Amino acid sequence: MKPAPFVRHVPRTLDEALKILTDVAGEDGRVLAGGQSLVPIMAFRLAKPAHLVDINEVEGLDKIADDGKTLTIGARVRHAAFHQPVTANPLGALLSYVARHIAHYPIRMRGTFCGSLAHADPSSEWCLTSATLGAVMVAKSVKGTRDIKAAEFFDGIMSTNLKEDELLAEMRLPLLPADAKFGFYEFSRRAGDFAMAASLVTYRLDGGKIVDARVGLGGAEASPRRIPEAEAELNGKAPSDAAFRAAGEAASAAIEPLEDHQTDAAYRRDLVKVVVRRALEHSLT
Repeated sequence: MKPAPFVRHVPRTLDEALKILTDVAGEDGRVLAGGQSLVPIMAFRLAKPAHLVDINEVEGLDKIADDGKTLTIGARVRHAAFHQPVTANPLGALLSYVARHIAHYPIRMRGTFCGSLAHADPSSEWCLTSATLGAVMVAKSVKGTRDIKAAEFFDGIMSTNLKEDELLAEMRLPLLPADAKFGFYEFSRRAGDFAMAASLVTYRLDGGKIVDARVGLGGAEASPRRIPEAEAELNGKAPSDAAFRAAGEAASAAIEPLEDHQTDAAYRRDLVKVVVRRALEHSLT
């Protein structure tokens, strides 16, 4: 199939992009950056936007900036930008490792970090990363700027708190402590498929005990989020198989699992036990 007819707008400045987006928002106007999510659903006519605001010529949206406290990622930054660490902070290595698991190489060359967040697929690796690390999304419109915490940004399957006239201009990730450890694991039926469940964990060791544990889970529920019950099983404990299994069990019990024609709730709960444990095991490598 082919997309329904639409008008493509190519602004050169952010102000121009925001003005156009305001004008076309009422006609289901959409922002086009990488197009790796939007274009396929348009081809199947699951989406029929009358206008596309193509931001690929807008200056300044391709920046990655480390100010010593925060990593800022602009709306045009591609997944492929993270094939190599973009900062010497441990966050750079974390993003680089996670990026390798996103779809396939051609998609990573074109798709964008912020586009993935705006699409809000529950299995998105970047949505999971943002929810786990406490990202802030910066939404801009002609009315001004809104900073939206990740915990408030995701609003269910492929749904966010972005308003129809807002552009997700950038997102900000706090840098990790210099001694932070991280682990990531996802399960999909084939390499490059959407993850049926994924977990990202970070923590520090203090006197051989885990502190500041963060356990994030994606793909298993309608939106990615941290699992405090799993974090409680880790903080104050030495890294061990027993602690890691307890965290997996706690995460499994805490979720409201998605169900589909392939997986029931029991299957996803079992899967969550595994991905959390393996993410924690990866943190020790």
